Parts: sequence; structure tokens; C-alpha cells
Amino acid sequence: VQLQASGGGLVQAGGSLGLSCAASGRTSGIHRVGWFRQAPGKEREFVACIRWSGGTTYYEESVKGRFTISRDKAKNMVYLQMNSLKPEDTAVYYCAVDSRGSIQSLRTLARAYQYWGQGTLVTVSS
Repeated sequence: VQLQASGGGLVQAGGSLGLSCAASGRTSGIHRVGWFRQAPGKEREFVACIRWSGGTTYYEESVKGRFTISRDKAKNMVYLQMNSLKPEDTAVYYCAVDSRGSIQSLRTLARAYQYWGQGTLVTVSS
């Protein structure tokens, strides 16, 4: 599976930004798609994920109510709508695919995802 993330940019605090992740290749095996982010000097952290078949979503606590993950199976696309952005949301955002069907308890762990996009930079100014 190949992933291409896009949509990053510079936005003021309180603003909105939408990220897209295009999947290609062996997309029939996608089990879950996740968004992760990595801020300068910090470890990569989980943001949100969505089950490919049923659409069940899960969010990291700090983005609940502000971010929305969705997917369009027909287009092999996953989206992350980010509202009420804060300076602490500044990071490179990565989309990732789990095609092995990892158990639910692992869904927030980067090691549960086998394929990664190149990342897109989101900068939130104060």
C-alpha cells in the first residue's frame, strides 16, 4: 500500500485545516487507517484512527471534539478535519495503514501500522 498525505499548511490558532490521505496499491487489505503526528523534538504520537470496513473511529484525548477522521472507501481516501487548532497541534502529520488486522488495543501504537505516508506539515501560529 502506498500513501500520499496532503493538505498541511500554516493556520492561525482557532482556525481549521483539512488533511487528506490517498491510498493506492493493495488497498483491499486495509484494516485500519491512522493519523499520527510528530512535533519537533518529540516522539511520534497517535491522533486518530478509523476502521476501514465499519468506519469505527477513535481519537486521542486532546483532539476529541476538534478533529474528525473519515474515509471514502470508493476513492481510497482518508481525511482528517482539524478545527479549533492550537499551537500545540503543530507537527508533521502522517497517515498510516494497518493491513494485518491488529487487535483493537494496539490501534494507538505506531508499530501496529505497516505502511506510512511521507507526512505533511501543519503549523499553527499563536
